Amino acid sequence: MNSARALQRAEDRMGRPADILHVYHRGKELFPTEGEIELARDPARPRLLLINWKPSFDHTWAEIAGGAIDDRIDRLAANIRQTFPERFFLTVHHEPENDVQAADGSGMTAADYAAMFRHVVLRLREQGVRNAVTVMTYMGAPNWANNAWFEQLYPGDDVVDWVAMDPYVDERVRDFDGLVNKTRKDHAKWPGFYRWMQQRFPGKPIMVAEWGVFADEAKQPFFASVRQQIRRYPQIKALVYFDSPHAPRGDTRFDASPAAERAFTELARDPYFRSTYVPRP
Repeated sequence: MNSARALQRAEDRMGRPADILHVYHRGKELFPTEGEIELARDPARPRLLLINWKPSFDHTWAEIAGGAIDDRIDRLAANIRQTFPERFFLTVHHEPENDVQAADGSGMTAADYAAMFRHVVLRLREQGVRNAVTVMTYMGAPNWANNAWFEQLYPGDDVVDWVAMDPYVDERVRDFDGLVNKTRKDHAKWPGFYRWMQQRFPGKPIMVAEWGVFADEAKQPFFASVRQQIRRYPQIKALVYFDSPHAPRGDTRFDASPAAERAFTELARDPYFRSTYVPRP
């Protein structure tokens, strides 16, 4: 299903327009596509694009940082300059934690990731891309945060505008508090991602760039908890739900039951989510 049809169906199901359209690109693909631009510029329903780009699967992070795909980055920059002057979110190789290879010389260490992210963003800026709001997207799981290399992933405040997490609801998560501040007994020192981000990035907006609920019976009460608890997290400025029947670990569709659909619609229509104006092009 193409982006326009999928978005239209989701908006019809939840009873309101989406503010953010999350799309994924990889390798040599140019973005935004004509269809994505059309959705962003819809005069009745303008959306902000959140573009998730993995620059290469054929090169290590160290190679990218060293300039191996500069021609690709420059070609992309030219396309963005020519086709899309509006502001958009850009995350570069989201959820890097499970791709880290900690051995020196692997080209895929946490420090290599940070260097790759910096190089891509700075190269795009040098090539005239000034409208990308850059997002550093973590997985949002405590086990990764307890690795000795975890802090080395961060590319630096000058190339990161927002920070994000991608947590999902499993059997250990009962409500929104538990989702954004996941802790585990075997990682006792970890305070939870929201708490860590508050302390580590006090001046940066936080995005929940992917989240979803797998178990059908959990969806209605969980969506209700988000509505009840979201105001406790003022640094979170965007929630982007991953609505799919084929998510990696199950079915995250928000309308799995009439009760779940009602709860999600009430959440989506809550006045709290209408306080931020989405600018028209």
